[in-house]
Amino acid sequence: MFEVVTFKLGTRTQMLQYPPHRMTPLKKEWINLFGPLTEILGLQVRMNVQRKCVEARTSKATKDIGALQKGADFVKAFALGFDVNDAIALLRLDDLYLDSFEIKDVKTLHGDHLSRAIGRIAGQDGKTKFTIENASRTRIVLADTKIHIMGSFQNIKVARDAIVSLILGSPPGKVYAGLRTVSMLLNKIG
Repeated sequence: MFEVVTFKLGTRTQMLQYPPHRMTPLKKEWINLFGPLTEILGLQVRMNVQRKCVEARTSKATKDIGALQKGADFVKAFALGFDVNDAIALLRLDDLYLDSFEIKDVKTLHGDHLSRAIGRIAGQDGKTKFTIENASRTRIVLADTKIHIMGSFQNIKVARDAIVSLILGSPPGKVYAGLRTVSMLLNKIG
């Protein structure tokens, strides 16, 4: 996914290429995506089905200078697999970021070892993933071997450290204990 920025007659236009496997969810949730972009940010938005991209541009109703970038981050978050309501938080809060990495960036795994690492991250019925999300106040998307995290910078670091420990083979109980300690420290600080 890449971005092309062009300038036309004083308005700034941005085309966001969309992955082909996410076009169906985009079409289903278009009304929910379109509303926040136009109402909160004041952008003019359209979906170009032939080019498989979302086009956005500033208008007279756009008040924020960074509205186009916030809109691009919002659409990118949905393209990565985050829920629309979670992605809306990117529009409303300034200190939220997206971070992505692959399991192979941490450790080169193949076959059953890779499957077990993904299983340790997800946990039974997603229990481990939800525990990491709740303890670190982040949202996590597992997409095959790619992991996407949305949250504040400090919280992303906590979640990433927990996920890296699971990839390297730590048992979930040990990771839970570490998360409990870190979440108590985060609650005292913030």
